[in-house]
Amino acid sequence: MRNGRRATQPTELVYVPGPSWAPVLTAVGLAMVGLGLFGSRVYFFLGVIAGALLMLGGLVTWIRGAGRDIGRLPREQRVSTAVLPAVPLRGRDDS
Repeated sequence: MRNGRRATQPTELVYVPGPSWAPVLTAVGLAMVGLGLFGSRVYFFLGVIAGALLMLGGLVTWIRGAGRDIGRLPREQRVSTAVLPAVPLRGRDDS
């Protein structure tokens, strides 16, 4: 990008996963389990059982989605920049 020129194509790509409700469902399920553990017996059975099912469903969906997103990534990415600095790094002056 020196001298006002633009890069012809991107050299490094960033892949972002798609939107998902799975983390929210997992967090709500975990919160329900936590509330059920410290509530009365009615809350215990409702909160722990329903929360655990919700949390497990959210986790399974989240893990499957992450695996699907990773499977779509390219196997190799062309590196067009230097991995290490071309000039040795200078140490800080302690004086």
